Amino acid sequence: MIRPTRPQRVIAAACLAVLMAAPMAACAQTTGAPVAPTAAVAPAAPIDRQALVTRHNVTLTAIDRHAPIMLGNGDLGFTADITGLQTFPEQYSELAPLLTMAQWAWHSFPNPEGYTEESGLIPVPVPGRGEQPYAWMRSWADAETNPAYTWLRANPHRFSLSRIGLTLADGAPLDFAKVTEARQTLNLWTGTLASRFLYDGQLVEVATRVHPTLDMVMVDVHSSLIDNGRLAVSVRYPTVDPAINPDPTNLENEGAQTLFIVAQNDHETRIRRTIDETSFTSAISGNGDVAQTADTEFRVTGGDRWRLTVMVRFDQAEPTTATPAFAEGVTAAAGHWRTFWTSGGAVDFSGSTDPRAAELERRVVLSQYLSAVNGAGELPPQEEGLFSNSWFGKFHLEMHPWHSGWQAMWGRPEMLERSLPWYLGNLDNARAEAARHGVRGAWWPKMTGPEGRNSPSLVSPFIMWQQPHPILLAELVWRADNDPAVLDRYGELVESTADLLASWPIADGDRLNLGTPLIPAQENYDPLTTINPTFEVEYFRWALETAQQWRVRKGQARRADWDQALAKIAPPPMRDGLYLPVENVPDFWETAASDACREHAAAPQCKNRDHPSFLMAYGFIPGARIDPAAMRRTFEAVEQNWDVRQTWGWDFPMMAMTAARVGEPEKAVDWLFADLKNNQWGPTGMTPRVHLDEHADELVPVSAGAGGVAMAINPDGPGYRRAAETYFPSNGSLLMAVGLMAAGWDGSTGHAPGFPKDGWTVRVEGLTPAP
Repeated sequence: MIRPTRPQRVIAAACLAVLMAAPMAACAQTTGAPVAPTAAVAPAAPIDRQALVTRHNVTLTAIDRHAPIMLGNGDLGFTADITGLQTFPEQYSELAPLLTMAQWAWHSFPNPEGYTEESGLIPVPVPGRGEQPYAWMRSWADAETNPAYTWLRANPHRFSLSRIGLTLADGAPLDFAKVTEARQTLNLWTGTLASRFLYDGQLVEVATRVHPTLDMVMVDVHSSLIDNGRLAVSVRYPTVDPAINPDPTNLENEGAQTLFIVAQNDHETRIRRTIDETSFTSAISGNGDVAQTADTEFRVTGGDRWRLTVMVRFDQAEPTTATPAFAEGVTAAAGHWRTFWTSGGAVDFSGSTDPRAAELERRVVLSQYLSAVNGAGELPPQEEGLFSNSWFGKFHLEMHPWHSGWQAMWGRPEMLERSLPWYLGNLDNARAEAARHGVRGAWWPKMTGPEGRNSPSLVSPFIMWQQPHPILLAELVWRADNDPAVLDRYGELVESTADLLASWPIADGDRLNLGTPLIPAQENYDPLTTINPTFEVEYFRWALETAQQWRVRKGQARRADWDQALAKIAPPPMRDGLYLPVENVPDFWETAASDACREHAAAPQCKNRDHPSFLMAYGFIPGARIDPAAMRRTFEAVEQNWDVRQTWGWDFPMMAMTAARVGEPEKAVDWLFADLKNNQWGPTGMTPRVHLDEHADELVPVSAGAGGVAMAINPDGPGYRRAAETYFPSNGSLLMAVGLMAAGWDGSTGHAPGFPKDGWTVRVEGLTPAP
């Protein structure tokens, strides 16, 4: 799964890693080609990858109810509590369910009314093109008159495959009050979660791993409680809760579902699990005795005196390979993670005097781990990965580069390429969507599942900044190796996507407009009046020009129709020397600077909130028509006038990228550390998703039971509501920003051009400069 580092990548990395004081003219950053350093400069020593990684191992000595630890392999994610399993889910936030989620594990509730995609479409006027069908809900109340909206949004959805936890051998649950002296460490180098605690005064040690190539959880329990027959492992197979978000687990096991044993012997029990029309296989094996103790529950007891090993495997179809021995699985897991950390790119901040450097390094290392678990599967990641469900577990394609674009920049293109085939497999669907709108090429949905259908929404059908993404992602893969095979693999995808970019803009005299209908990445605009957002007009042009370069690389002529579109796409709108978010709000900055809007009023005219996405035109991409000086002034205007309370996790790295390109490395670092609600990095490297909510109180409910509702301090303070415990675009965007700041971008000069020269020692290996 993880390919070795190429020799030329190592040589280029050594060049980039020369100490900051060394002349960096020796490195050709725009191509990554190495040039011999001057005689006075000695090559820097390679980064000690093991030291870099392991100094950021995660250690907990008590439950952090917001931060259970994750294990996984990209296709399977397992969320563990303080016991290393899923023994005490009630001790965690309701937004942090303990789940076992697979990329392939999707379910749909029955559809007796026969709703289809067309059931959720309504006609929307498009200038010059008449009415066209969009999956638009004008308000959430629309679902009351058209129940198809609800079904189409909720289906298909992700679900949890199992809950694996410790139990007493007689089936009684463990008493959390008897758990003391807990200590838990995630060893990032080996992918092992080591948990130890006393239960009723007796030591229990649990090692938990996920196999690297099989969707299998491996559990190794050591305790005298096993020898005296008191401790066991329980494996439960839930059905799907109708609420779905954030926890799809339903242990009541109602509805159309079955579980039956396919085969059983001394070594393995294999089952077939069916929920409505969804089915999968599972196998339980190890050194203990497996017994079915309820319709959907198994218990593993016995073992070898003080040791009990359990492997729980999941397969979408009947497996064609045998389950390996436990020791083989342990070796495979350790080897996988060692290879992961020793190949690809790395950034080391040791030796820096800026007090923030160690924390940034921690965030970078943990973000790589979390992305490998949640953002390197066979589908584009959902915003909460395999941790929990948001938006029914569907993925948002506009977030795909923020999740995974870093992977190619950091010398791991094979990770990104695991999800790119989804686009190839859905090309026909995307072409059909474009044809329905009377344009050419492939039209990519915003919020979707594996089937590629757009989900009805107030916003989703009009979001368009995901349209160029396949070209960007393919280009990042190309830049990682300059391998001609990449042009063959994704040439059709690039061509079809570019056709959409050239044909969707609407002719208006001698120019082409983006929109209407359109909602930009800054989502607080009316789709029926919005045209020409600064970022989108530059991103469409950048991607179209990149598609032309793909043709040139393949020895083909430039497309004349694409060149015509490039020449006519509307310019990025400006007024008074500042870029505007959208062309149709020319008084944006005057209004934003008013007392009412600077005081964070919620007046409709105050648009200085949400994502300042127009900055992406010279940060996320190098907009060819962007004036750096004007963008620098615009950046300063954002700093002075933006309502930053409701910024999202990817906004801070996005702003850092723009700051770096306009020559403000100090501000780039400052924005990475912005002390705002959605930029709080927990012990496992996750950031929350917090919303403004004027009704949110100082206390929030945490559980409901026989004793009533328990209350706890609102972790985010009054006026805010926590919507999720994790938001993985924060992690991927941080890595993309740090990659740009450390390795540079096309046309940048000097070592680590996005970092300040004072206080920062930045050693870089194996990174490709950003476009």
